[in-house]
Amino acid sequence: QVQLVESGGGSVQAGGSLRLACVTSEDISKYYMAWFRQAPGEEREGVTGFERDGLTQYADSVKGRFTISKDNIKNTLYLQTDSLKPEDTGLYYCAARLCGALGSLAAHLYTNWGQGTQVTVSS
Repeated sequence: QVQLVESGGGSVQAGGSLRLACVTSEDISKYYMAWFRQAPGEEREGVTGFERDGLTQYADSVKGRFTISKDNIKNTLYLQTDSLKPEDTGLYYCAARLCGALGSLAAHLYTNWGQGTQVTVSS
């Protein structure tokens, strides 16, 4: 079973940037990957993910500010977060699935999850 390890979180001021990374223990090209986040007292929400044919989907709240990418040689998934807002604060998780069903932001489709990396944005 693939293992996922996130890194890159931290504390920044509003308007700042962070680059999150998620290293996989297996060939990342076999999986559909995504990023989710969870704020205290809130449900886990999809941030961005890869659909079939490499297309990407973003939550409306992060469009134009966040960018997902991956490096198949390094088996690493990235999330570039720019123009951060206090409402972006949360625990960010990467997730993996083998199933190519549509719905890259649907948490129930993912079978493997990392432990998360904390992002805190202050105003």
